[in-house]
Amino acid sequence: MESKAAGCRTDIPQMLEISEMIDDGKGQKSFFFKGNICCKPGQFLMVWLPGVDEKPMAVSYWGKNEFAFTSQAIGKFTAAIDKLKKGDKLGIRGPYGTGFSLKNNACVVAGGVGFASVSTLIDALKNPLIIYGARSKEHLIYLKRYKNKKMLIMTDDGSFGRKGFTTDALEETLKNKKNRIKIVYTCGPEIMMKKIFELCEKYKVECEASLERYMACGFGICGKCMINDKICCIDGPVFSSKQLRQMSEFGNTARLKSGKKVNLQEYHKRH
Repeated sequence: MESKAAGCRTDIPQMLEISEMIDDGKGQKSFFFKGNICCKPGQFLMVWLPGVDEKPMAVSYWGKNEFAFTSQAIGKFTAAIDKLKKGDKLGIRGPYGTGFSLKNNACVVAGGVGFASVSTLIDALKNPLIIYGARSKEHLIYLKRYKNKKMLIMTDDGSFGRKGFTTDALEETLKNKKNRIKIVYTCGPEIMMKKIFELCEKYKVECEASLERYMACGFGICGKCMINDKICCIDGPVFSSKQLRQMSEFGNTARLKSGKKVNLQEYHKRH
């Protein structure tokens, strides 16, 4: 998928064959494609399944001649692509959005399938500390991929790693000045990211968070992914501490497909 569009992206879906599929965790799969994309860690693709829908997916693997996204089967669209097989085709356009910065002395905190959004960041960073949490052992992804990385794993039920939350592990890490953490990158449930941001503010550490909102176009036309005065698909999805401080909707509200603003609990029920 070599783009000739401005900014090295394509805004017209290219129908690409699935070259490989990997079961990463319970209900979670990575879909691989052959091709080259110009991508920064944290950017996303718009993935189209004709006759069903189009959704944003973070680039979770990125090599010279191959890339992938990782999906969790939780709705109509993701359940449909979960049934696809090697050789089937999907429409891919992008990549879109802002990426993460690349800084040393980093800690990456991921929750659930949010690990997919920070995976290429981890690949690009120098020896980051990874704090990763999921409901249980069967929901964990990329364990073999990052077996040689410094990683603290938390599960809600204690079936793997430590029992508890990623925020508990992060606070312990930031309290210990020997860890010398200068920046925290995060993606996962927004209630988790809001707490992570608050901890970073408390310990005076920079934070960058990848936010999820309903994205219909990917390039700022529809306005459905607004968060305060920011358009998530072009101003984000990655936002800095400075930006997050100005976002009263962060951790509180989001917009439905109709554009109606609702609390996060209602948003996640609908999406």
